[in-house]
Amino acid sequence: MSDRLRQSLLFVPAVMLIGVLVIGFALDWLDGRLTRLLPQRLAFAPDVAVLLLSTIAGATITTAGVVFSLLVVSLQLASGQFSPRVLRRFWRDRFSHVLIGLLLATFAFCVLALARVNTHEEIAPPYTVLFALLLTVASVIVIVVYLDRIILQQYVGDIMHRVLEETLRLIAELPYGPHIGERRGKPVSPPDPDTLGPSFVVPARINGWVQQISTRSLLATVPAHTVVRVETRVGAYLTLDTPLLTLWPPPPPDQRERIGRLAARSMIVATSRSMQQDIDFGIRQLNDIALRALSDDNDATTAVEAVARLGSLMRPLLLASLPARSVEDDRGRILLTLRDPDHATYVRHAFAQLHVYAARHPQVSDVIADTIRMLQMACEGLPGREAARAELDRQLTITLANLTD
Repeated sequence: MSDRLRQSLLFVPAVMLIGVLVIGFALDWLDGRLTRLLPQRLAFAPDVAVLLLSTIAGATITTAGVVFSLLVVSLQLASGQFSPRVLRRFWRDRFSHVLIGLLLATFAFCVLALARVNTHEEIAPPYTVLFALLLTVASVIVIVVYLDRIILQQYVGDIMHRVLEETLRLIAELPYGPHIGERRGKPVSPPDPDTLGPSFVVPARINGWVQQISTRSLLATVPAHTVVRVETRVGAYLTLDTPLLTLWPPPPPDQRERIGRLAARSMIVATSRSMQQDIDFGIRQLNDIALRALSDDNDATTAVEAVARLGSLMRPLLLASLPARSVEDDRGRILLTLRDPDHATYVRHAFAQLHVYAARHPQVSDVIADTIRMLQMACEGLPGREAARAELDRQLTITLANLTD
């Protein structure tokens, strides 16, 4: 829910609009009681106040339209030049939300303030008019800052840096953390499904991308001494009525509907991927930028920069321990998450696609080779990295073959 609110263009402006309306009622109370406390120079004649508030309201709503246009143009440029998957960072930019909220709040406040101005009195409501002026000055300042930010946000280096930083925050939590997930039990050897007897399959109830999985909640839905195999993973696309969980032994018939319902609630499935738990999505976005640079614009420099940041992402990922894919809790329930990516899978996702287009650009292949060598040195001698080292060797062989062709 918090991630959806961060991406919503409605939430922050709505909160600011409500806040300004509450302030407006408070100022209306002040205007009726504390008018004499303000200096005389801050008092406006009613006709002047009406003209001022009308001008501010008209200019503000026009500026809001321009800001929306700039936002749409920046989204189109980022999608076409880099990747559609980087758009979420523009939607999540809290400063853009604040600017839109400030403009809408200024417009709404000025319109309501116009209704409070009595042209038969000597002066207009002073606190109300003064607050309208403060909102106007704040809007102008925020617009200038926004223009500076939107220019910087189009810089590909800044986009890749934000992707890298968001992914590194998830990697820093490995193997367990508040976003990655809590420890579910002690690691055990995965049982052989052929020896477990009859099984029961819990089907998926929705189509969409798996954004989060609460494995603790999944275990809590099944009886004791049950083996639960998750047939999907974070970052995978879930298809309606395909297997979601496989349970051994089958639960009692009267519990199956409840288990299916609770299992569905243990996952967040949406129409797009997100970075809530999905480290692989960070790798995907950097790959997209590099592939777009090589395939469409032949911008090898951008591809080199993307590969360099892949190295900055992959090194701590290869050094980190990943959550166990077979664990048993204190009630004898075993959870199998065999589809979760291991270190070798991450290496393959980071470099395999790049070879297709990097073969035409020796400078990019050189950087890929140097990055892979650096990763080989980083995980040399680390236990449990045999598959990752083998995959690194394979990717380096492909890269060197591209350089010699």
